[in-house]
Amino acid sequence: MKILRMLGRSIRDAFKSVFRNFSLSLASISCITITLIIVAISIIASYNVSNFTEEIEKDLTIVVFVENDATEEQIETIKERLKDISNINQKEIKYESKKQIKEEMQKESDIFNAVMADWDEKDNPLKDTFQIKVNKAEEISKTAKQIEKIEKVSLVRYGEGMVDKLIAAFESIKKVTYGAVLALILVTIFLIINTIKLTIYSRKREISIMRLVGASNFTIKTPFIVEGMFLGLLGSIIPILIVIFGYPALYDKMNGYVFTPLVNLIHPNPFIYTVSLMIAIIGIIVGMIGSSSAVRKYLKV
Repeated sequence: MKILRMLGRSIRDAFKSVFRNFSLSLASISCITITLIIVAISIIASYNVSNFTEEIEKDLTIVVFVENDATEEQIETIKERLKDISNINQKEIKYESKKQIKEEMQKESDIFNAVMADWDEKDNPLKDTFQIKVNKAEEISKTAKQIEKIEKVSLVRYGEGMVDKLIAAFESIKKVTYGAVLALILVTIFLIINTIKLTIYSRKREISIMRLVGASNFTIKTPFIVEGMFLGLLGSIIPILIVIFGYPALYDKMNGYVFTPLVNLIHPNPFIYTVSLMIAIIGIIVGMIGSSSAVRKYLKV
């Protein structure tokens, strides 16, 4: 109960302090707001880049060509062997016979139809195929090599070379965007610590009096930590509003994609609320860390 009373008093004192030192509090809130806006933009960008790369990776397809003399039993065996490979998506194994491929090609083009019209089963030079998708795009090359070892598989293709470079580029982009967000958060912490340090330094006399009357370190520090959390929450309001109203407006204006329908943006719901929650949490935690660090390191409480 004593701790709860002390915590309640700390919250009350923190609220009073924000308004009593309004100009310095406003400076802290402004600093938090500006940096959190940049962080919010970076988070939105990184999530969309990650989403785009994942969508592209999901569409990567391995085409497995079966030898023409393979029997139905051998084709079924190939299918079972494919299911045994852990990186292959079990729900994305599609088999097409050379007869089906021929019929589809005839429907797609009058030229193909004219050329293939007289082909019978023996004349058809096409091959039966399996079209499969993988769970982890970065392991597609390893998976293709495993498939090549299966009996009666004549050829495996997935756009090797270009796809491997594309996956490597995607991984680099993800790392850069995540690194940028982390760097911005660290910069935010640094700026807020220095801003809040000025606020606390201006109240050094107040802290000295509290120490003279015998207040414990916990009693002195807690109101400042709560105040930092409150400042962080206030500083996150404008970035959250920008995310909630700005991102859907951007999404609608760009029709849900960037430059081309292949590069889709993440749908606003529930994405904007997830980002808003992240911004609020970052603001609160950073405010708390800033206040705690300033009190502990610079005032030697």
